[in-house]
Amino acid sequence: MTDTTIEAPATPRLKQQYNDVIVPELEKEFKYSNPMQVARVEKVVVSMGVGAAARDSKLIEGAVSDLTKITGQKPKITKAKKSVAQFHLREGQAIGAYVTLRGDRMWEFLDRLLTLALPRIRDFRGINGNQFDGNGNYNFGLTEQTMFIEIDPDAVDHQRGMDITVVTSTKDDKEAQVLLKHLGFPFKEN
Repeated sequence: MTDTTIEAPATPRLKQQYNDVIVPELEKEFKYSNPMQVARVEKVVVSMGVGAAARDSKLIEGAVSDLTKITGQKPKITKAKKSVAQFHLREGQAIGAYVTLRGDRMWEFLDRLLTLALPRIRDFRGINGNQFDGNGNYNFGLTEQTMFIEIDPDAVDHQRGMDITVVTSTKDDKEAQVLLKHLGFPFKEN
């Protein structure tokens, strides 16, 4: 009989930091008696709208391929709910794509976003800290996909922006902002 050992996959770096450093700090800061009361990131949604796909259906394929490279997960294609003649849009036509990240894949994406992608933005001075939705969730947009190292700038056919939503377990914006600051989100100083 052979003796095989199965190694557990490595814990993402940001998740390890959250569990070891950030949770105790937030417990002290908000005076929680239980670590389960501390806010945590539940999911990250990355969406890419492709309005020009109404005229050229091949553009949606580029968006799907870019999102797949960036997130490591196949995106779901969003379709138009109504026909709008002025926009040359028909009901059921593909107009965008989105990915919902949870678990280790979410932590890996956040780590790459904060340490590699955001610093590559030209003249970057931080992200706006006033874009919380009132329920502890943070939304922000990026203007192009080439800031991610997975995307080859020479192979980009069309510049596409994306919206990123970070959903937290808290319903308080202030607590969510403190959590994201501890995670390393570079908010602008107002």
